[in-house]
Amino acid sequence: MQDINRDTLIATAHAVADVARVETLAYFRGAGLNIENKADGGFDPVTVADRAAERAMRAELARRRPEDAVLGEEMGPTAGTSGLTWVLDPIDGTRAYLSGTPTWGVLIAASDADGPRFGIIDQPWTGERFVGGLGEARLDSPHGSRPLATRAPRPLSEAILFTTFPEVGTEAEGRAFHALSAQTRLTRYGMDCYAYALLALGQIDLVVEAGLQPYDIHAPIAVIEAAGGIVTNWRGGPAHAGGRVVAAANETVLAAALAILSKAED
Repeated sequence: MQDINRDTLIATAHAVADVARVETLAYFRGAGLNIENKADGGFDPVTVADRAAERAMRAELARRRPEDAVLGEEMGPTAGTSGLTWVLDPIDGTRAYLSGTPTWGVLIAASDADGPRFGIIDQPWTGERFVGGLGEARLDSPHGSRPLATRAPRPLSEAILFTTFPEVGTEAEGRAFHALSAQTRLTRYGMDCYAYALLALGQIDLVVEAGLQPYDIHAPIAVIEAAGGIVTNWRGGPAHAGGRVVAAANETVLAAALAILSKAED
């Protein structure tokens, strides 16, 4: 990525977020979502808004950066020649979106072979944009701009832990998560990507999930690491491939969480 102009890359990411805002807001809390279930058993929804947003995002990238690869949740991978891949989730938290709750978001990351280098977590309804990487760590919102910085170390017994689904993943993963939850002060559920944004903002200490895809986690990794946090898998290794992920405000709370999560059965 040393050959890619930093300002051009950042401007491109913001432009992609801008077009996604237009598409997602056009349908949010309205009619005509045309909800489909992608899951074979269970419920994994996709809506017309997911697809319209990703089409708009890809069109903007094709106009500005046609040489880059793209990986998106709804339309899969598109090859590129630059070594840079844009990793997109047009609506992270479609269940929240179709329910009318403002905890979904648009995820955009610019990544190379080693993982994400710049990311945006955008919440169009509240107007909050969390930006991280390439020397930036900032929240822009209708209330102004402020730097992102994760929470300082404190005991696990005082920590706030978030995840999306109470069952977390498999039965074994659920047992490990709830063993960790029992050691914390507060556990909250159902926040999707907004939980990672709150961690970068210094509001909470941990986010733990399982069964993630790369498009779920690339943007959060970039934003959280820029804010001073750490994102790993449950064994302390790289997390950009997805799977079992723990995002932590600092090394102290990460070590405490990994001591419990690493015991999860494979």
